[in-house]
Amino acid sequence: MKRRVRLGLERALNEEKNILKGKRVGLICNQASVDHLYRYSVDLFRMNGDINLKAIFSPQHGFYSDVQDNMVESPHANYKGIPVFSLYSETREPTAEMLECVDTVVFDLQDVGCRVYTFIYTMANAMIACRRFGKSFIVLDRPNPIGDAVEGNLLERGYESFVGMYPIPMRHGMTVGELATLFNEEFHIECDLYVIKMEGWYRKCFYDEFEAPWVMPSPNMPTVDTATVFPGTVFFEGTQVSEGRGTTRPFEIIGAPYIDASRLADKMNAMNLPGVIFRPISFIPTFQKHANQNCGGVFLHVVDRNRFKPVITGIALLKTIRELYPEDFKWRNPPYEYVFDRNPFDVIAGTDRLRGMIESGAEITDIEAWWREDEQSFLDTRSKYLMY
Repeated sequence: MKRRVRLGLERALNEEKNILKGKRVGLICNQASVDHLYRYSVDLFRMNGDINLKAIFSPQHGFYSDVQDNMVESPHANYKGIPVFSLYSETREPTAEMLECVDTVVFDLQDVGCRVYTFIYTMANAMIACRRFGKSFIVLDRPNPIGDAVEGNLLERGYESFVGMYPIPMRHGMTVGELATLFNEEFHIECDLYVIKMEGWYRKCFYDEFEAPWVMPSPNMPTVDTATVFPGTVFFEGTQVSEGRGTTRPFEIIGAPYIDASRLADKMNAMNLPGVIFRPISFIPTFQKHANQNCGGVFLHVVDRNRFKPVITGIALLKTIRELYPEDFKWRNPPYEYVFDRNPFDVIAGTDRLRGMIESGAEITDIEAWWREDEQSFLDTRSKYLMY
């Protein structure tokens, strides 16, 4: 029998209920903000007589997680009489007017454990706004779905964006509550922060090893398997190679019209990368890159999640495609997440050094050796903020 995780949301409504009692509350949430009975946190708050829910804030992809990437979303909506403010519209930070009627902002979003997933920066921006306007900030903690491992380089100064505000690695191995404390203290946000912890979560385990409710937090993050590969295959957003958007298995499917699927799969499997098998496939994306075109590529089957290294695997796959098809492979042109003056791959990588190493033909072992010091530095830093 799987061990049951008691979510921060569930503890906030029970043994920690006095924290919110009588407060005017703004709630940052979306369709994945549910309890074990798949009830939305917004409805649980709205129907709770001790909580005065005054405003709702939605992250990228909208309140129902139905809006695709890089689309400016409607700034105003309404849910059962309560205003909904998009934090992915003309503003990505709550304004004074949005916060005028609240005392406390509560964050209840499901993260996926990767630096470039924007929800953690919605959290950071809201924390900054709460400090500025004298509001308290509460995080209802949820599991990191891909466990405890750390992998990848730290984001470098000058490469900050909404897919990377702070120097953390691509795979950070922290919960949103732990990240909030890290952002607040290490990176000096210094808001009035309180984290309502989970019970029963072990940090080295994947989400589906527990009894906990999974709802896709964004349109292209349907499963825990997607989250497992995402820290590596998200790099393909910085190229003209399809990362599987427009298919039923985004980020697990990688390819392009010019790729010979069997040739690529053979090359990748010959590397013996830990915990993963590459299956040659053909697919036709229904939208975005190469829409309605037949693409050759590979499906990443993670057969041992504890050995699998998503970040170096994604780089190895990208590097191999570029080497096999130097005339066809192309980096993506700006903008990316509305960053207009930088190479999109560099924005994702948090540095231009990784692209430079790929273009110069550096070995995968050299790339891993380069970021090993960054990984150790982050492990030392994060150790002060771990709660489980």
